[in-house]
Amino acid sequence: MTALSYVSDDADSAWATYLAQVERVLPYLGDLTRWADTLRHPKRALIVDIPLEMDDGSVRHFEGYRVQHNLSRGPGKGGVRFHPDVTLEEVMALSAWMTIKSAALNLPFGGAKGGVRVDPRELSVKELERLTRRYTSEIGNIIGPQQDIPAPDVGTNAQVMAWMMDTYSMNVGATTTGVVTGKPVHLGGSLGRVKATGRGVFVTGMAAAARIGLDVATSRVAVQGLGNVGSISAELFYQQGARIVAIQDHSGSLYREEGIDIPALLAWQREHGSIAGFTQAESIRDRDFWLKAFDILIPAALEGQITVERARALNCRLVLEGANGPTLPAADDILRQRQITVVPDVICNAGGVTVSYFEWVQDFSSFFWSEEEINQRLDCIMKDALSAVWNKAESLSVTLRTAAYAVACERILMARKDRGLYP
Repeated sequence: MTALSYVSDDADSAWATYLAQVERVLPYLGDLTRWADTLRHPKRALIVDIPLEMDDGSVRHFEGYRVQHNLSRGPGKGGVRFHPDVTLEEVMALSAWMTIKSAALNLPFGGAKGGVRVDPRELSVKELERLTRRYTSEIGNIIGPQQDIPAPDVGTNAQVMAWMMDTYSMNVGATTTGVVTGKPVHLGGSLGRVKATGRGVFVTGMAAAARIGLDVATSRVAVQGLGNVGSISAELFYQQGARIVAIQDHSGSLYREEGIDIPALLAWQREHGSIAGFTQAESIRDRDFWLKAFDILIPAALEGQITVERARALNCRLVLEGANGPTLPAADDILRQRQITVVPDVICNAGGVTVSYFEWVQDFSSFFWSEEEINQRLDCIMKDALSAVWNKAESLSVTLRTAAYAVACERILMARKDRGLYP
């Protein structure tokens, strides 16, 4: 294995976590291991400088990235993250997980990801627009409907995608709706896209719960992260009758054994920007969130949240990874030893990329589906993918994560093998 010179030695970094996950699947890939280094090396990594004129007339510089990890099975696909802690290594890992995710769902995409190291909450709307447009122009030579298709991620939304689409379209001289997904519906976006990732967590969670004999309607659920994914997941499980007993976001943690009123909490969050101050549940210490008893945990925040210490303390039966890379490899081993089932991120949170695929297809054909059709197609793909991975896990006697990587890596490396090397 060749080390990458620009990668840190942090054993808990997102990139190190991804590499460890790849290592675990190699014994199950047979002759395809000859091509395994393909998985360890991003195809392309672009670092860009983004000079931005602020509203007060000053000029600040921000660093942006776009990484295309693997394009063997199709154009790159992956979100754009605006966050103050974005790094090249993180974006590399996220792009690699997109490669695995697309292949595990058998979507005709490779993996990519982008990011800008910025706190979007500190920018005005006009500053955010100027930042987005300059970033899009800087990466414009490597994105496109048949090259690499960005989408929303942490700190970005449909408006940011509209600015990206418009900027790219202006630069190529034609309206090109398919260059991004997650756009507003009236600009070629897809119905169901906003709720897709959270819905995917719910669909795979229901299927996994049935597999392990857990009645969701009487279960207790904890959700870490109440952004798009966490809020939709919480809402759907709440509607199914589950008690959402614990919630954590950037502002703190809440607990109520009888169950938190999710519609009331989400209304509070929309009004105040966080869960802080919500009086219909007990405020607890963040570390105590991980010590409470529940049946289902949904980590839907950032990567690296389930550490060894937290894995040892968890009192639940099922983990649904709404975030990318929330479980460290050593913690994964502990969860397996404790017989806690983990539905891995590359399956569990793949609803977003699945409906992004639907949006991409609809943009090409200029023919759009109803939300009911979208949800039916999404549910079918998610259930089929989980079933295939579960069966693989049972046949190999491995975790669902290793099984998902076995399914995905076989597809990726088979494509690499059959395409060959050029020149």
